Amino acid sequence: MTDLNINIFEARRAKVASNMEENSILLLSSSHIVSRNNDTTFPFRQDSNFYYLTGFKEPNSVLMLKSDGSSTIFCRQKNPDLEKWDGFMWGFDEATKHFKFNKGHDISDIDKLLPAMIKGTSVLYSLVGKDKSFDAKVVNWVNSANSMERHQTNIDLKNFSNILGFMRLIKEPEEISLIRKSCEIAAISHKEVMRKAKVGMTEFDLETMYLNEFKFNGSREPSYTPIIAGGSRACILHYVDNNQAINDGDLVLVDAGCEFGLYASDITRTYPINGKFSGEQKAVYEVVLEAHNAACDAIKVGKSCIDPQRTSEKSLSQGLKDLGLLNGSLDEILDKELYKEFYYHKIGHWLGLDVHDDCPYSINGEDIKFKENMIMTIEPGIYINETAPVDDKWKGIGIRIENDILATKEGFENLTPQVPVEVDEIEQLMQG
Repeated sequence: MTDLNINIFEARRAKVASNMEENSILLLSSSHIVSRNNDTTFPFRQDSNFYYLTGFKEPNSVLMLKSDGSSTIFCRQKNPDLEKWDGFMWGFDEATKHFKFNKGHDISDIDKLLPAMIKGTSVLYSLVGKDKSFDAKVVNWVNSANSMERHQTNIDLKNFSNILGFMRLIKEPEEISLIRKSCEIAAISHKEVMRKAKVGMTEFDLETMYLNEFKFNGSREPSYTPIIAGGSRACILHYVDNNQAINDGDLVLVDAGCEFGLYASDITRTYPINGKFSGEQKAVYEVVLEAHNAACDAIKVGKSCIDPQRTSEKSLSQGLKDLGLLNGSLDEILDKELYKEFYYHKIGHWLGLDVHDDCPYSINGEDIKFKENMIMTIEPGIYINETAPVDDKWKGIGIRIENDILATKEGFENLTPQVPVEVDEIEQLMQG
């Protein structure tokens, strides 16, 4: 079972409404069907914020939520002819009943109905900047509503992203169960492909194996395009071509996760395609692993969500200094950010319905503090590209290690522990 109970979405709407200003309305749009090329489309995936408050997975829909807690869904009218081509559709009458909205209307009537429905509203919330076409519609609806008033008033438009994002930060028990399953599928898949990886395989071979394992183990979709980067291509953070040979002696960096019930997992492992780390590869790997473990230890309820970043910078800087890849005192390396020659991304991100969950890291200039049931990825890395000012023996080494970490009362829980991470464990699995 991958769908949450309908009562959860109803309770979320009630909670959101309680945080809205008096006499206000929130408008949210679903995702849209996107053309791939002539007469074909990409697979539809519902907008995460829209799904979070509705549970409704159809395109071309709009949610209207009032501060009094009442909700209205605008969605497609039931169309038996269209169902012959595209499958089941709810229709606004049945959607209203099943998903426990107060009212429902045909989406084709929204321009006619909505201005009158929002007339006299003091504040109108939307996720400004997420969908420019929807932003334009909201402005038109507001202008139409204002013009209906005898003495023209101005509805105050406000962005709702931080309020909704802060709510999504704290995962409900049912969400954590789905994320656990997503992480389990991804972890089992990573371990199996790592076991099968051999010299002679290409990046595309490995990508195919990961995607097949995800599906075989119960996931319909990856949570993002996998990164399968052999050799020096591991120093390209968002490398997704995945079309080159992996040479004997190369490391391969694999950043791949999947979805289960729309909830994401996100795992990265770096391993030698021939099953044996070289001396330099092992030395850099151990520095990254130590930083990973230190950053996980920095996840503590009540502490800043930026602490793992600071911890990783300090740990990696010391490790790079010990390897002779950075010079100067540790304080100098940190103050001048010299580590950014080799570590130029953040330690991680929030995880949930989105692989990069749309949640804030600060509120009113203050860092978010960890609370129980927040989930963050921890993914330090070292990337020594071919132009780095170091000895040639280090060049082309790119290593990242990533796990999905749940904040708990006691500290943290690694949700992806099934995939080997120690050097000897990786070598044993690949050579066994």
